[in-house]
Amino acid sequence: MPYLPPFIAPTRHTDAAAALAQVQAIYSQQIDHLRQAMQRFVAGESLPGHVRACYPFVRIHTHTVARAAPDPAESTRLSYGFVAGPGRFETTLTRPDLYSRYYLEQFRLLLQNHEVELEVGTSTQPIPVHFSFAEHDHVEGSMTPGRRLLMRDVFDLPDLAAMDDGIANGTYEPRPGEPQPLSLFTAPRVDYSLQRLRHYTGTAPEHFQNFVLFTNYQFYIDEFVRLGHEAMADPNSDYIAFVEPGNVVTRRVGLSAEAGDALGAAPPRLPQMPSYHLLRADRSGITMSNIGVGPANAKTITDHIAVLRPHAWLMLGHCAGLRNSQQLGDYVLAHGYVREDHVLDEELPLWVPIPALAEIQVALQDAVADVTQLRGAALKGILRTGTVASTDNRNWELLPHNTPQRRFSQSRAVALDMESATIAANGFRFRVPYGTLLCVSDKPLHGEIKLPGMANHFYRERVDQHLRIGIRAVELLREQRIDQLHSRKLRSFSEVAFQ
Repeated sequence: MPYLPPFIAPTRHTDAAAALAQVQAIYSQQIDHLRQAMQRFVAGESLPGHVRACYPFVRIHTHTVARAAPDPAESTRLSYGFVAGPGRFETTLTRPDLYSRYYLEQFRLLLQNHEVELEVGTSTQPIPVHFSFAEHDHVEGSMTPGRRLLMRDVFDLPDLAAMDDGIANGTYEPRPGEPQPLSLFTAPRVDYSLQRLRHYTGTAPEHFQNFVLFTNYQFYIDEFVRLGHEAMADPNSDYIAFVEPGNVVTRRVGLSAEAGDALGAAPPRLPQMPSYHLLRADRSGITMSNIGVGPANAKTITDHIAVLRPHAWLMLGHCAGLRNSQQLGDYVLAHGYVREDHVLDEELPLWVPIPALAEIQVALQDAVADVTQLRGAALKGILRTGTVASTDNRNWELLPHNTPQRRFSQSRAVALDMESATIAANGFRFRVPYGTLLCVSDKPLHGEIKLPGMANHFYRERVDQHLRIGIRAVELLREQRIDQLHSRKLRSFSEVAFQ
């Protein structure tokens, strides 16, 4: 017989803050039940049954395709915040502490656009016990192997069947009688990715910001760290803290340390994809991740960061220039992608185009102009807009019969890398605005391969400028209205309501 916390009956709300408070109350009760049971289990007690706690849910019922937004112009502009038609729509929710601002906005838009009540209650979806541990809880480490094995009988463990990406991929079809989804991700899928982010990046999900820069070189991270500490020494900086792997927090000069800061400690070795965070109070700061080399890493990190619902992610990396007219250090602004990376072929078929997003393209071009102080023909001399090809074969140059070269020429590609198409494609798949600005580091088709002396000179000349361009692009995007940034190009016919 299940060992459950006391039942909390569903409630109905016409106020977004009240609905969020109820979500928080349910989640807190369920998590406390799991944690207390786990502590008793670790202490060797026998529990009165299979321990179970469940996620809260939010649900709406609509009866018309019409929307009730007070401003019709705003209603037609929005790409999220409404359901596609009449029916019952529902999603499970997790970590209302982390997602409070996000949930509040989604609830507000649903109430505004549909003038219905939000129903909040306890779902039947179990919370896996692993997802109940607090950031610094390691209670399972003190158990014997036999006791750990017994956990399977006493607690719910992660169930991968509840975590697939069918909703995001457009392949999910509710069974008869089931509600339609409100969100791209179920609560277990979110919790799974939050755990993975800790593992891969070495930082807690709480530190991630709404604008993300990806790079494939540590040189860029070193410069970002320098700029981060520089910002913390400036009492007038818009950023309030800088966070490094191990959750090492540096507060801006003049600000006091906060609870938890002292728990941070630099790891003995960097994680696989170390991430660094320039924090703003409203989470509109910048996260930068070194994803390393290859499309598999690019897919892995974006699969997980996507659950945080960032406002944009941008790739700043190096590429091979494919045109003889390019010079080392020139920039390439991707307006199309040749996807020879293959890691997303199952989730996003190759016949799906990955469009350029005007808001991102303009911000990146303007950022290049602002940082380099070049305009007109001079700007075009160092910045080329064109198709970027991404491959999963680092040694593509060695394939026989010039096969890849012929394909790249037919596609009109101007640059080649291993990550950009993956990041853009996953942005398209997860409805996260994306963009790519690469820097030409070699031209293997034209006899200019990377040599140590050339590479060192290139890195010294371009890394600082390239990173400042990326940061400037984020500043320009931040100045826009967020609903303009989340383009309708990324939304499907029958889209979920949550951003």
